[in-house]
Amino acid sequence: MADLASAVANVKKFDSGVNEALVEAIFNSLKPVHENKDAMLVSCGDESELNTVKTNFLIKKLGLDDSPALDAAVKETCETVKEDHMKARITFYYLLTKKFGKESVYGV
Repeated sequence: MADLASAVANVKKFDSGVNEALVEAIFNSLKPVHENKDAMLVSCGDESELNTVKTNFLIKKLGLDDSPALDAAVKETCETVKEDHMKARITFYYLLTKKFGKESVYGV
């Protein structure tokens, strides 16, 4: 999923009222990893990957305090996107950003 239209379409599967400006902002923030397929996906079966999402995205990027609620939110998001074999990082981050009401981090 290296183009914005595909990213928006993927998010729409999980949020029919998709905020396209937020998808675009997250998409643009991830530009350095667009060429690496593995980096564009989240592996819900890999605890170290989920910890990286929590630490690098939720805590560092969104500015949330470490708590069990973050782990629960990551697992809940895994459950939400379980129908997708390939879990797009953009969609994953979008859903977490919306869950915590942190759209302002992306200026949206």
